[in-house]
Amino acid sequence: MSKFHVSTTVNGDAVEYLCDPRETLLDCLRDKLNLTGAKEGCGTGDCGACSVSVDGRLVCSCLMLGVEADGKQIETVEGIADGDVLHPLQQKFIEHAALQCGICTPGILVAAKSLLEKNPNPTEEEARYWLAGNLCRCTGYDKIIRAVMETAEELREAS
Repeated sequence: MSKFHVSTTVNGDAVEYLCDPRETLLDCLRDKLNLTGAKEGCGTGDCGACSVSVDGRLVCSCLMLGVEADGKQIETVEGIADGDVLHPLQQKFIEHAALQCGICTPGILVAAKSLLEKNPNPTEEEARYWLAGNLCRCTGYDKIIRAVMETAEELREAS
């Protein structure tokens, strides 16, 4: 089977790769572009560990084909920080110990950032609903929600 040439933008950088038409975006990010933040937890779109933003829309990269990324803007967890400066969400996750084993953390960070971009003043219920597609087996979610809510408040105060 022939490979397809894909030109896309990932975390603000123009990138190109060749992929089999059956390869997922997750596999292309990890294997072709060496962006290993997104994890494969389930391969069926049920856990959210592979969450990325595609043209501003939150998607499970295990359910999207790599060829579908052609011409799109993709943001992964690797693009959240500004160089060595952590995004406020990342900082709050550390402060609240809102991570354990780390498998789910990249997807939750991408999803939480997407939430705050769309709704800078979420209620706790809205935050829990938005993150419901991201499964964590270690933390119990309370620390994650506290980190998201404090980040929302901090970002509102800064603007």
